[in-house]
Amino acid sequence: MRFLQKDRVEKTIIVLSDLHLGAGAIVSGRRNHLEEFHYDKELVDLFEYYSTGDYGSREVELILNGDVFDFLAIPFVKYFDDEFWSEKASLEKFKMAINAHREVIEALGKFAGGKKKKIVYIIGNHDAELVFESLRNYFFEQLPVKSRSNVEVLLRPSGEYIPVAGVLVKHGHEYDISNNIDFKKSIIEDEEGAKYFLPPWGSYFVTRILNKFKEEKSEIDAVRPIKKFLINGLIYDSLFTIRFIFSSLYYFFMIRFLYVFKQQRNFKTVWAYLRDDFFVFKDYEAITYDIIKKNPGTNVLIMGHTHMPAHKVYPDGKVFINTGTWVDMHYLDFERIRDGGLLTYAQIDVSDSKNESEEIPSEKLDGFNISLNAWKGRNELPFVEF
Repeated sequence: MRFLQKDRVEKTIIVLSDLHLGAGAIVSGRRNHLEEFHYDKELVDLFEYYSTGDYGSREVELILNGDVFDFLAIPFVKYFDDEFWSEKASLEKFKMAINAHREVIEALGKFAGGKKKKIVYIIGNHDAELVFESLRNYFFEQLPVKSRSNVEVLLRPSGEYIPVAGVLVKHGHEYDISNNIDFKKSIIEDEEGAKYFLPPWGSYFVTRILNKFKEEKSEIDAVRPIKKFLINGLIYDSLFTIRFIFSSLYYFFMIRFLYVFKQQRNFKTVWAYLRDDFFVFKDYEAITYDIIKKNPGTNVLIMGHTHMPAHKVYPDGKVFINTGTWVDMHYLDFERIRDGGLLTYAQIDVSDSKNESEEIPSEKLDGFNISLNAWKGRNELPFVEF
């Protein structure tokens, strides 16, 4: 991909995902072990950088690619069992997250109010309760009036967004059956008209199993790859890992196997469901390339969800980027040993010679400069290429 001079760049696209803004580091005077986002100042700094200086008069589109907020990590509202998924409970959880990260929300509003600036919010599986219109309305109410028209929250069934021809952005939970959500069928009403969110079984697993174990070891879901986490856990922390595995398998058996079998009454069909459930153990690189092949017009695929930053250029010139996360991670594979504290995001600079409606040759990406960056804060050079 050729380098583009600054004065030739017509538009810049920034893609962030998996921030997981929760209820804050302290809740009711106690440390919150479920809060995973601790980079408010750095994120505000990034928003300011891409709306001032060389970017002040340039068109900049900020794509928040899912799991920006983490409703699953906010069990502090006084709603229990099914009421936890009610619209009222979801709104309270959302208010806690916004109040805990007020500086970030204010910076978003300021960014959207800038000249030629736009924000697109793609819903993920941890912030899926934004399907409630009342939550989306509350989100917009937190932004300055002049900024609201420049912010869009997508509710597309496919979860796909194409900011420029040839570039496909989606969160990625759509390919994970345990977290897949049908937005059209995700809200139900009771006899009194109260609305409830229908979460996927993966969300139940997080709230009922994972969150409880995180009270003992808050980093349990921040270790990748999962297979190596289990192997190392059995060696170095056997009792805790055995308890976690047993609880997970028991929950999986009760919620998935028995539930699906009662519905299908067919072991072959049940096995097909269970096989698809184990997305976390699949070859992620093969999955992403398969997505690109099934979308002939796509030359660049940008996803999140797995929390594992990646920048892959395939032999045919197609590009895959995983934007990673701003949550501190612990990687056990050698090639990622230093990746744990990187604040990664994707940047696409579009040259003024590129027309958004024209086709991009599949063998090359002329007109684009694509990078996966790690934010370092504003200094002489505010980011390094991943």
